[in-house]
Amino acid sequence: MDRRSYLRAAASFGALPLWQWTALQEESKNSLKVLVTGAHPDDPETGCGGLIALLSKAGHDVIVGYLTRGEAGIEGTGHEEAARIRTAEAETASSLLGFKPHFLGQIDGSAGINAEAYETFYSFISGQSPDLLLTHWPMDSHRDHRICSILTYDAWLRMSEKPALYYYEVMSGIQTHNFNPTDYVDITTVVELKHQACFAHKSQFIEKSYPNDHGRMEVFRGMEGGFAYAEAFVRHSKSRSLGFS
Repeated sequence: MDRRSYLRAAASFGALPLWQWTALQEESKNSLKVLVTGAHPDDPETGCGGLIALLSKAGHDVIVGYLTRGEAGIEGTGHEEAARIRTAEAETASSLLGFKPHFLGQIDGSAGINAEAYETFYSFISGQSPDLLLTHWPMDSHRDHRICSILTYDAWLRMSEKPALYYYEVMSGIQTHNFNPTDYVDITTVVELKHQACFAHKSQFIEKSYPNDHGRMEVFRGMEGGFAYAEAFVRHSKSRSLGFS
């Protein structure tokens, strides 16, 4: 049985807990193709770095597509130098979490939605043929986050064979709003690894701010899901389910 047929068969049983994909992958020798999109270096890592770590450790192929290189994200630093610094930080995070980084060519703070942007995202996402697609929740205070989400969703709508689509949160209550999870992932075993990857973004001083935003989310979502630490997700209602519960 090939990978696609295997995944369809597994999904047909309903909401298969994602943690079980580790055992299934080991038994079947079939791996998932996972694609995560994020607006800036550090967004996927803080939003779903634990899930990324779990999937890559299970032998699945994880790719992260960044809308921008974070060009406007270092105060007092020009775009070119900031992009160089933040790209290097993303590459360090990728080596820790086990994903392949790609940069999609827009500029931090000046990202936009137009025909070219739609086509860039569609070509990238459809070209990867992911089984699982994750992106920002669209109701977010940061315009770049909203843009990344919309471009990803539009690409998903255009795909003839749609992957499972889930949304992640970043700094809920500050940036992400009205996020009501459908699924939780226990990240207790990889939470320290996730933190190392997040803290690799030294230019953002994440280590200092982490306990008051991302750290609180991990604990609160853990309380909701019944774990020490968790990440939360929303599944698109028309998406086939791989199940995170």
